[in-house]
Amino acid sequence: MQGTVAVCFVVLVGSFWFLQIPQHDLYLEKAESNHQRTLPLRAPRGVMFDRQGRVLVENRSAFSISILREHSKNLDRTVRSLAEVTGAPEDQLREAIDRHKYEPAYRPIVVLTDATLAQVAAVTARRLEFPDVVVQEVPTRQYPSNALAAHLFGYVGEASQEQVSQGVFPMGAIVGQQGIEKIYNTMLMGQDGARHVMVNSMGREIQKLEEVPPVEGRRVQLTIDLAMQKAAEDAFKFYGYHGAAMIMEPKTGEVMTFVSTPAYDPNAFTGGIDRVTWQSLNTDELKPLQDRAIQGRYSPGSTFKLIVATAALEEGVATPDFKVHCSGGAVFYGRYFKCHLKGGHGTVDMRHAIEKSCNVYFYTLGNMVGIDRLHLWAERLGLAGKTGIDLPNEIDSIVPSTEWKKRHTGERWYPGETISVSIGQGQVSVTPASMATMMATLANGGTRVIPHLVRAVDEGKGWQPVPPPANPFKPMLLKPTTVQAIHDGLWLVVNGAGTGGRGRIPGRDVAGKTGTAQVISIEGKERARGSGKDLRDHGWFVFMVPRDNPELAGAVFAEHAEHGYLAAPIARHIIETYYAEKEGRPLPSLQAPTPAPGTPARTVATVASGAPRTAATAARPGGN
Repeated sequence: MQGTVAVCFVVLVGSFWFLQIPQHDLYLEKAESNHQRTLPLRAPRGVMFDRQGRVLVENRSAFSISILREHSKNLDRTVRSLAEVTGAPEDQLREAIDRHKYEPAYRPIVVLTDATLAQVAAVTARRLEFPDVVVQEVPTRQYPSNALAAHLFGYVGEASQEQVSQGVFPMGAIVGQQGIEKIYNTMLMGQDGARHVMVNSMGREIQKLEEVPPVEGRRVQLTIDLAMQKAAEDAFKFYGYHGAAMIMEPKTGEVMTFVSTPAYDPNAFTGGIDRVTWQSLNTDELKPLQDRAIQGRYSPGSTFKLIVATAALEEGVATPDFKVHCSGGAVFYGRYFKCHLKGGHGTVDMRHAIEKSCNVYFYTLGNMVGIDRLHLWAERLGLAGKTGIDLPNEIDSIVPSTEWKKRHTGERWYPGETISVSIGQGQVSVTPASMATMMATLANGGTRVIPHLVRAVDEGKGWQPVPPPANPFKPMLLKPTTVQAIHDGLWLVVNGAGTGGRGRIPGRDVAGKTGTAQVISIEGKERARGSGKDLRDHGWFVFMVPRDNPELAGAVFAEHAEHGYLAAPIARHIIETYYAEKEGRPLPSLQAPTPAPGTPARTVATVASGAPRTAATAARPGGN
C-alpha cells in the first residue's frame, strides 16, 4: 500500500511538472484564447419635449473607444499606438486612464468619446494590433443648434470625482451637470444595461453569453413653448443686446420662455469638453456660462416703483387718488433728489405717476411707507430672496431692510437711503427671474406662484401631469382697488403717454413698465472713464397681457441697453408670437423699432441690423 501511494504521488508530481513546465506555452495560449468580457450598454437619456409636444432635446448615436486593461499586455504601448492611429493627443488618453485607474481592471475605460468615423475606421482596420481596444456605439445627448435655451437645458458630462466619492454615481456615469439635466437627472438618466460575451485571443467576439438591455430614461414634457423661446432669442440677437428674459403663465407659474444670452453650446460637453474650449468659456468677458436670469443681480430701476405703489396701497398709506406735485425734484432729509424730467410732471395721482414714472411721487410714497414695509411687500410679491424655480444655483434677490443692513454691514439704516431705494437704486439688486415672479403675482391678483419648468412625465403609459412644486408662501389676495390701480397705471405706460410705447400691440391691451438701471453712479462713471469697461445703463421692461385677465407676465432685461423702452420690442415680439401660435396664424417676423423723438436715424438702423450697440451708436433720449 505504501508503495502504491508513493507511485501515485510520483505520477501526480510528474504530471504537474509536465503540464506546468514543458507544456506551459501551449496551455497558456489555450487559456488566453477564451476570455469573458462585460461591456456596459449605456441607457439613452429621456427625451425632452415642449408644451406643444415638439422635441427639444433628444439622443443621437455616437462611437466611443475604450481600453480593457485586463486584456492589455503592454498598456503604455497601446496608448502610444492608439494616439498615433487616431490622431488624439496622447496626454488626453493617459489622463482618461489615470482618472479611472482605481476602477476594476475588467471595466473598460473610455478614452475617446464621440469618436469620429475616421478614428473608428482606423481602429477597426487594426483590430489585430488592438485586442485590448473596444469600439462601441453609444447614445449621446443632442441639443438644439444655435445654443437655444442652453442655460435652461444645461448639459451632461461624466460624473466628477466628488460625485463618485460621495456614492451618488458610479465611476464613468454620464449625468446632468447643469440646468434641467441636473435637477431632473434621476428622472432622465435611465438604467444602464450590460452585455456579457466570450472573446478569443484576438479580441473577437465568439459567443454572446448574456445581455441585459438598458432602460431608457423617462420622457419629460417641459412648460417651455419652443416658438416663444426662439422668438425671444431671435429678438435679442436682432436688436443687438445680451440679457435675460423669463415669461410665465401668471396663474400657474409655468415658465414659457427662459432666456440668458450670451450662451454656450451644450453639445460641446456631451463628449467631454476639451481644455481650450473650457478655458475660453471661463475667460470670456461676456461670461456665457453665467445664467443671467437666476444668477445675475441688477438694480431694478423704475420697475421697483410697482413695489412702492403696492405697499402704499396695501398698508393704507395712500389711495390711488393720492396726489403729489412734482416740480422737477424735492428735498428729503436735507438733500435735493431730482426727477428724471427736468421741468417736473406737475400734480399727478398714482396711476399717472406710474405712467410717467415720476420719481418725486415715489420718493414721497417710499418715504411714507418706510424701508421695512417695502422689504416685506417685495418678499410677498416674489422680488426678494429666491423664486424657487427648479434650476440649480439660483441666487437671492436683495431688497434691503434695517435688519439686513445691520447684519451685513453692522450699521444702522438711514432714512435718506429709502429715497434712493424707492426708485430702484441704492442697495436693491434683483434677478430677472424674481422680476418676472413679481409681475406674475401682480397679474394674478396677489397669489405668489413658484415658477417651474416640468409639466408632465411619460413612463411608457402616456403623459402624466406633474404637480407644481409645493408653495411655502401663505395665500394672499391684493385689494381689488390695488390691482385695478396697478393694472391701469401699467396700461397707461404702454398705451398712454408713458415710456413703454414700443411694447404696444393694437387690440392686445399690453400693460407694462420700463426701467433704466445704473451700472455705476455718475461720479463712479466719471472716475472709470477710459477703463474700457461698458458702464452704460441697463434696460428693463416688465409686463402682463392682457391687462384685465392676464395670460402672460414676465420680464425682459437688456444689458447695457441704456433705456428700458429699448427692451420693450423684445417683449412685443414674444407676445405677438404667443398670440399668432394660439390663433393658428403665421408667426411674426422681426421689425426695426420705431424711433423715439430725437433719435438719430443711424441709431435705429444699427439696432435693427443686429449689430452690437456701442456708446457712439446708442440713443440717449430722456425717460425711464
